[in-house]
Amino acid sequence: MKGFAMLKIGEAGWIEKEKPVAGPYDAIVAPLALAPCTSDIHTVYEGAIGERSNLILGHEAIGRIVEIGKKVKDFKPGDRVVVPAITPEWRTLPVQLGVPAQHSEGMLTGWKFSNDKDGVFAEYFHVNDADMNLALLPDGITLEQAAMMPDMMTTGFHGAEMAQVQIGADVCVIGIGPVGLMAVAGAELRGAGRIFAVGSRPNCVALAREYGATDIINYKNGDIVAQVLDATKGLGVDHVIVAGGPPQTLAQAVDMVKPGGVIGNINYFGVGDTLPIPRLGWGCGMAHKSVHGGLCPGGRGRMERMISIVRHGRVDPGKLVTHRFTGLEGVEAGLALMKDKPADVIKPVALLE
Repeated sequence: MKGFAMLKIGEAGWIEKEKPVAGPYDAIVAPLALAPCTSDIHTVYEGAIGERSNLILGHEAIGRIVEIGKKVKDFKPGDRVVVPAITPEWRTLPVQLGVPAQHSEGMLTGWKFSNDKDGVFAEYFHVNDADMNLALLPDGITLEQAAMMPDMMTTGFHGAEMAQVQIGADVCVIGIGPVGLMAVAGAELRGAGRIFAVGSRPNCVALAREYGATDIINYKNGDIVAQVLDATKGLGVDHVIVAGGPPQTLAQAVDMVKPGGVIGNINYFGVGDTLPIPRLGWGCGMAHKSVHGGLCPGGRGRMERMISIVRHGRVDPGKLVTHRFTGLEGVEAGLALMKDKPADVIKPVALLE
Protein backbone atom coordinates (compact mmCIF):
# COMPACT_ATOMS: atom_id res chain seq x y z
CA MET A 1 0.00 0.00 0.00
CA LYS A 2 0.96 3.66 -0.38
CA GLY A 3 1.48 6.01 2.54
CA PHE A 4 2.85 9.49 3.26
CA ALA A 5 5.66 9.13 5.77
CA MET A 6 8.34 10.81 7.82
CA LEU A 7 11.51 9.59 6.13
CA LYS A 8 13.79 11.21 8.70
CA ILE A 9 13.89 14.46 10.67
CA GLY A 10 13.28 17.26 8.19
CA GLU A 11 12.05 15.07 5.34
CA ALA A 12 8.71 13.50 4.39
CA GLY A 13 7.51 11.68 1.28
CA TRP A 14 5.53 8.82 -0.23
CA ILE A 15 6.55 5.24 0.46
CA GLU A 16 5.25 1.71 -0.17
CA LYS A 17 4.59 -0.61 2.77
CA GLU A 18 2.89 -3.90 3.42
CA LYS A 19 -0.81 -3.62 4.25
CA PRO A 20 -1.25 -3.99 8.04
CA VAL A 21 -2.73 -7.14 9.57
CA ALA A 22 -5.46 -7.17 12.22
CA GLY A 23 -4.89 -8.98 15.49
CA PRO A 24 -7.84 -10.64 17.24
CA TYR A 25 -9.10 -7.42 18.84
CA ASP A 26 -8.10 -5.04 16.03
CA ALA A 27 -9.46 -3.53 12.82
CA ILE A 28 -8.05 -2.48 9.46
CA VAL A 29 -9.59 0.75 8.17
CA ALA A 30 -9.55 2.58 4.83
CA PRO A 31 -9.69 6.36 5.18
CA LEU A 32 -12.66 8.45 4.06
CA ALA A 33 -11.38 11.79 5.39
CA LEU A 34 -7.96 12.79 6.70
CA ALA A 35 -6.80 15.97 8.43
CA PRO A 36 -3.13 17.01 8.58
CA CYS A 37 -2.09 18.52 11.90
CA THR A 38 0.52 20.91 13.23
CA SER A 39 1.71 18.03 15.42
CA ASP A 40 2.86 16.28 12.24
CA ILE A 41 4.96 19.37 11.50
CA HIS A 42 6.50 19.27 14.98
CA THR A 43 7.26 15.59 14.50
CA VAL A 44 8.91 15.87 11.08
CA TYR A 45 10.53 19.29 11.00
CA GLU A 46 11.37 19.86 14.67
CA GLY A 47 12.17 16.27 15.58
CA ALA A 48 9.93 16.72 18.62
CA ILE A 49 9.66 12.99 19.37
CA GLY A 50 13.07 12.05 18.04
CA GLU A 51 14.22 10.34 14.89
CA ARG A 52 11.71 8.20 12.98
CA SER A 53 12.43 6.35 9.74
CA ASN A 54 9.72 5.63 7.15
CA LEU A 55 6.95 6.16 9.72
CA ILE A 56 3.59 6.88 8.09
CA LEU A 57 2.21 10.17 9.39
CA GLY A 58 -1.25 11.26 10.47
CA HIS A 59 -3.56 10.72 13.43
CA GLU A 60 -6.85 12.37 12.40
CA ALA A 61 -9.09 10.07 10.37
CA ILE A 62 -12.61 9.03 9.51
CA GLY A 63 -12.73 5.67 7.81
CA ARG A 64 -14.53 2.57 6.67
CA ILE A 65 -13.69 -0.78 8.23
CA VAL A 66 -12.34 -3.34 5.75
CA GLU A 67 -11.28 -6.11 8.16
CA ILE A 68 -11.83 -7.04 11.81
CA GLY A 69 -10.18 -9.47 14.19
CA LYS A 70 -12.10 -12.54 15.32
CA LYS A 71 -12.74 -11.12 18.82
CA VAL A 72 -14.18 -7.76 17.67
CA LYS A 73 -17.85 -7.71 18.70
CA ASP A 74 -19.38 -4.31 17.97
CA PHE A 75 -18.10 -3.47 14.48
CA LYS A 76 -18.10 -5.09 11.05
CA PRO A 77 -16.57 -4.48 7.62
CA GLY A 78 -18.32 -1.61 5.88
CA ASP A 79 -19.01 0.43 9.03
CA ARG A 80 -18.09 4.11 8.85
CA VAL A 81 -16.15 5.03 11.97
CA VAL A 82 -14.57 7.94 13.81
CA VAL A 83 -10.99 7.03 14.74
CA PRO A 84 -9.61 8.90 17.78
CA ALA A 85 -6.10 10.29 17.57
CA ILE A 86 -5.36 8.61 20.90
CA THR A 87 -5.89 4.84 20.96
CA PRO A 88 -4.84 3.34 24.31
CA GLU A 89 -4.43 -0.36 25.00
CA TRP A 90 -7.51 -0.67 27.18
CA ARG A 91 -6.78 -4.24 28.32
CA THR A 92 -3.82 -3.27 30.49
CA LEU A 93 -3.54 -2.83 34.23
CA PRO A 94 -2.04 0.70 34.07
CA VAL A 95 -5.13 1.92 32.19
CA GLN A 96 -7.31 0.77 35.09
CA LEU A 97 -5.11 2.58 37.57
CA GLY A 98 -4.39 5.87 35.83
CA VAL A 99 -5.00 8.09 32.84
CA PRO A 100 -5.43 6.00 29.69
CA ALA A 101 -3.86 8.51 27.32
CA GLN A 102 -0.67 8.41 29.36
CA HIS A 103 -0.41 5.11 31.14
CA SER A 104 -1.26 2.30 28.76
CA GLU A 105 2.47 1.57 28.41
CA GLY A 106 4.13 4.72 29.78
CA MET A 107 4.04 8.48 29.27
CA LEU A 108 2.25 9.55 26.07
CA THR A 109 1.95 5.96 24.81
CA GLY A 110 -1.81 6.24 24.32
CA TRP A 111 -0.68 8.29 21.32
CA LYS A 112 0.27 5.57 18.87
CA PHE A 113 -0.43 6.85 15.35
CA SER A 114 2.73 8.41 13.88
CA ASN A 115 4.49 8.04 17.21
CA ASP A 116 5.27 4.39 17.79
CA LYS A 117 3.27 2.88 14.90
CA ASP A 118 2.29 3.90 11.38
CA GLY A 119 -0.33 6.63 11.19
CA VAL A 120 -3.44 7.08 9.07
CA PHE A 121 -2.08 8.77 5.91
CA ALA A 122 -2.21 5.54 3.93
CA GLU A 123 -4.54 3.41 1.86
CA TYR A 124 -5.13 1.28 4.97
CA PHE A 125 -4.29 1.68 8.64
CA HIS A 126 -4.42 -0.48 11.75
CA VAL A 127 -6.53 0.33 14.84
CA ASN A 128 -5.74 -1.55 18.03
CA ASP A 129 -8.51 -2.64 20.40
CA ALA A 130 -11.25 -1.75 17.92
CA ASP A 131 -14.26 -2.19 20.24
CA MET A 132 -12.74 0.34 22.64
CA ASN A 133 -11.16 2.74 20.13
CA LEU A 134 -13.70 3.17 17.34
CA ALA A 135 -17.06 4.93 17.26
CA LEU A 136 -19.78 4.50 14.63
CA LEU A 137 -20.37 7.62 12.56
CA PRO A 138 -24.13 8.23 12.28
CA ASP A 139 -25.90 9.70 9.29
CA GLY A 140 -26.40 13.46 9.37
CA ILE A 141 -22.83 14.35 10.30
CA THR A 142 -20.57 15.43 7.44
CA LEU A 143 -17.11 14.00 6.91
CA GLU A 144 -15.69 17.48 7.48
CA GLN A 145 -17.41 17.78 10.85
CA ALA A 146 -16.38 14.28 11.81
CA ALA A 147 -12.74 14.79 10.82
CA MET A 148 -12.43 17.50 13.48
CA MET A 149 -13.49 15.14 16.28
CA PRO A 150 -10.45 12.80 16.62
CA ASP A 151 -8.09 15.60 17.74
CA MET A 152 -9.11 19.26 17.31
CA MET A 153 -12.46 19.02 19.05
CA THR A 154 -11.56 16.60 21.83
CA THR A 155 -8.25 18.36 22.52
CA GLY A 156 -9.77 21.83 22.67
CA PHE A 157 -12.52 20.61 24.97
CA HIS A 158 -9.93 18.87 27.14
CA GLY A 159 -8.26 22.24 27.66
CA ALA A 160 -11.50 23.61 29.09
CA GLU A 161 -11.85 20.50 31.26
CA MET A 162 -8.30 20.69 32.62
CA ALA A 163 -8.71 24.42 33.30
CA GLN A 164 -11.83 23.48 35.29
CA VAL A 165 -13.87 26.28 33.71
CA GLN A 166 -16.76 27.23 35.98
CA ILE A 167 -20.12 28.82 35.20
CA GLY A 168 -19.81 32.59 34.90
CA ALA A 169 -16.01 32.59 35.18
CA ASP A 170 -13.56 34.72 33.20
CA VAL A 171 -11.44 32.62 30.81
CA CYS A 172 -8.55 33.39 28.49
CA VAL A 173 -7.67 31.11 25.57
CA ILE A 174 -4.13 31.73 24.32
CA GLY A 175 -3.87 30.77 20.67
CA ILE A 176 -6.92 30.47 18.42
CA GLY A 177 -5.83 28.05 15.78
CA PRO A 178 -8.18 25.07 15.36
CA VAL A 179 -7.49 23.60 18.81
CA GLY A 180 -7.80 26.99 20.50
CA LEU A 181 -11.06 27.67 18.69
CA MET A 182 -12.43 24.41 20.05
CA ALA A 183 -11.17 25.46 23.49
CA VAL A 184 -13.24 28.63 23.15
CA ALA A 185 -16.25 26.51 22.23
CA GLY A 186 -15.54 24.18 25.16
CA ALA A 187 -15.30 27.07 27.62
CA GLU A 188 -18.59 28.42 26.32
CA LEU A 189 -20.23 25.00 26.70
CA ARG A 190 -19.03 24.81 30.30
CA GLY A 191 -20.74 28.12 31.05
CA ALA A 192 -17.93 30.66 31.08
CA GLY A 193 -18.97 34.28 31.38
CA ARG A 194 -16.30 36.39 29.73
CA ILE A 195 -14.02 34.64 27.24
CA PHE A 196 -10.83 36.33 26.04
CA ALA A 197 -9.35 34.87 22.86
CA VAL A 198 -5.72 35.69 22.01
CA GLY A 199 -5.04 35.88 18.28
CA SER A 200 -4.76 38.17 15.29
CA ARG A 201 -5.79 36.42 12.08
CA PRO A 202 -9.14 37.83 10.93
CA ASN A 203 -10.80 34.51 10.06
CA CYS A 204 -9.75 32.98 13.38
CA VAL A 205 -10.95 36.04 15.27
CA ALA A 206 -14.34 35.91 13.50
CA LEU A 207 -14.75 32.21 14.23
CA ALA A 208 -13.68 32.67 17.85
CA ARG A 209 -16.53 35.14 18.25
CA GLU A 210 -18.92 32.63 16.67
CA TYR A 211 -17.82 29.99 19.15
CA GLY A 212 -18.33 32.29 22.14
CA ALA A 213 -15.40 34.68 22.59
CA THR A 214 -16.48 38.01 24.07
CA ASP A 215 -13.12 39.81 23.85
CA ILE A 216 -10.21 39.57 21.41
CA ILE A 217 -6.66 40.13 22.63
CA ASN A 218 -4.30 40.88 19.75
CA TYR A 219 -0.68 40.19 20.67
CA LYS A 220 0.38 42.65 17.98
CA ASN A 221 -1.09 45.42 20.13
CA GLY A 222 1.24 44.77 23.05
CA ASP A 223 1.86 42.37 25.90
CA ILE A 224 -1.13 40.05 26.27
CA VAL A 225 -0.81 39.85 30.04
CA ALA A 226 -1.01 43.63 30.34
CA GLN A 227 -4.03 43.69 28.04
CA VAL A 228 -5.88 41.05 30.05
CA LEU A 229 -5.03 42.67 33.37
CA ASP A 230 -6.14 46.05 32.06
CA ALA A 231 -9.45 44.62 30.86
CA THR A 232 -10.07 42.94 34.23
CA LYS A 233 -9.04 45.94 36.35
CA GLY A 234 -5.87 44.20 37.44
CA LEU A 235 -7.57 41.07 38.74
CA GLY A 236 -6.73 38.63 35.97
CA VAL A 237 -8.86 35.71 34.84
CA ASP A 238 -10.11 32.64 36.66
CA HIS A 239 -8.96 30.14 34.05
CA VAL A 240 -6.45 30.07 31.20
CA ILE A 241 -6.27 27.56 28.37
CA VAL A 242 -2.92 27.49 26.58
CA ALA A 243 -3.58 26.25 23.05
CA GLY A 244 -0.64 27.59 21.08
CA GLY A 245 2.52 29.63 21.06
CA PRO A 246 6.14 29.34 22.23
CA PRO A 247 7.16 28.31 25.77
CA GLN A 248 6.70 31.90 26.96
CA THR A 249 2.93 31.48 26.63
CA LEU A 250 2.97 29.24 29.70
CA ALA A 251 4.64 32.00 31.71
CA GLN A 252 2.06 34.48 30.41
CA ALA A 253 -0.72 32.17 31.54
CA VAL A 254 0.72 32.04 35.06
CA ASP A 255 1.01 35.84 35.15
CA MET A 256 -2.57 36.49 34.00
CA VAL A 257 -4.46 33.90 36.06
CA LYS A 258 -5.83 34.94 39.45
CA PRO A 259 -4.55 33.47 42.70
CA GLY A 260 -6.44 30.20 43.07
CA GLY A 261 -6.94 30.04 39.33
CA VAL A 262 -6.39 27.06 37.05
CA ILE A 263 -4.43 26.69 33.81
CA GLY A 264 -5.06 23.92 31.31
CA ASN A 265 -2.29 23.38 28.77
CA ILE A 266 -3.01 21.57 25.51
CA ASN A 267 -0.14 23.17 23.61
CA TYR A 268 2.46 20.87 22.05
CA PHE A 269 5.81 22.37 23.09
CA GLY A 270 8.06 20.83 20.44
CA VAL A 271 11.43 22.36 21.29
CA GLY A 272 13.60 23.11 24.33
CA ASP A 273 14.49 21.25 27.50
CA THR A 274 12.53 23.32 30.04
CA LEU A 275 9.41 25.46 30.29
CA PRO A 276 9.24 28.76 32.23
CA ILE A 277 7.24 29.38 35.38
CA PRO A 278 7.63 33.00 36.57
CA ARG A 279 8.55 33.06 40.25
CA LEU A 280 6.65 36.22 41.19
CA GLY A 281 3.71 35.42 38.92
CA TRP A 282 3.41 32.12 40.77
CA GLY A 283 3.55 33.91 44.09
CA CYS A 284 6.98 32.45 44.85
CA GLY A 285 5.27 29.07 44.48
CA MET A 286 2.49 29.87 46.97
CA ALA A 287 -0.30 31.53 44.93
CA HIS A 288 -2.49 28.43 44.65
CA LYS A 289 -2.23 28.68 40.88
CA SER A 290 -2.61 25.21 39.38
CA VAL A 291 -1.13 24.15 36.04
CA HIS A 292 -2.48 21.04 34.31
CA GLY A 293 -1.11 19.71 31.04
CA GLY A 294 -2.59 16.71 29.32
CA LEU A 295 -2.91 14.65 26.19
CA CYS A 296 -6.46 14.59 24.90
CA PRO A 297 -8.52 11.58 26.00
CA GLY A 298 -8.94 8.86 23.43
CA GLY A 299 -11.19 5.90 22.99
CA ARG A 300 -14.70 5.11 21.91
CA GLY A 301 -16.57 6.71 24.80
CA ARG A 302 -14.87 10.06 24.23
CA MET A 303 -15.62 9.98 20.49
CA GLU A 304 -19.25 9.07 21.11
CA ARG A 305 -19.56 12.16 23.29
CA MET A 306 -18.04 14.33 20.55
CA ILE A 307 -20.54 12.82 18.11
CA SER A 308 -23.42 13.61 20.47
CA ILE A 309 -22.36 17.24 20.78
CA VAL A 310 -22.32 17.67 17.00
CA ARG A 311 -25.39 15.56 16.33
CA HIS A 312 -27.50 17.66 18.67
CA GLY A 313 -26.29 20.98 17.31
CA ARG A 314 -24.28 22.14 20.29
CA VAL A 315 -21.10 22.88 18.32
CA ASP A 316 -20.28 22.72 14.61
CA PRO A 317 -16.58 21.83 14.29
CA GLY A 318 -16.89 21.73 10.51
CA LYS A 319 -16.49 25.51 10.51
CA LEU A 320 -12.78 24.95 11.19
CA VAL A 321 -12.23 23.54 7.70
CA THR A 322 -10.87 26.17 5.32
CA HIS A 323 -9.13 24.04 2.66
CA ARG A 324 -10.36 20.87 0.96
CA PHE A 325 -8.37 18.41 -1.13
CA THR A 326 -9.43 15.28 -2.96
CA GLY A 327 -7.91 11.85 -2.54
CA LEU A 328 -5.10 10.43 -0.43
CA GLU A 329 -2.60 12.66 -2.24
CA GLY A 330 -4.34 15.65 -0.67
CA VAL A 331 -2.62 15.02 2.65
CA GLU A 332 0.69 16.19 1.19
CA ALA A 333 -0.80 19.51 0.11
CA GLY A 334 -2.63 19.86 3.41
CA LEU A 335 0.52 19.18 5.38
CA ALA A 336 2.36 21.83 3.39
CA LEU A 337 -0.33 24.32 4.40
CA MET A 338 0.11 23.43 8.08
CA LYS A 339 3.86 23.95 7.70
CA ASP A 340 3.70 27.27 5.84
CA LYS A 341 0.62 28.60 7.70
CA PRO A 342 -0.76 31.13 5.20
CA ALA A 343 -3.04 33.64 6.87
CA ASP A 344 -6.26 32.09 5.58
CA VAL A 345 -5.68 28.51 6.75
CA ILE A 346 -7.33 27.11 9.85
CA LYS A 347 -7.65 23.43 9.02
CA PRO A 348 -7.25 21.45 5.77
CA VAL A 349 -9.00 18.16 5.03
CA ALA A 350 -8.40 15.50 2.39
CA LEU A 351 -11.69 13.85 1.33
CA LEU A 352 -11.51 10.35 -0.13
CA GLU A 353 -15.25 9.79 -0.62
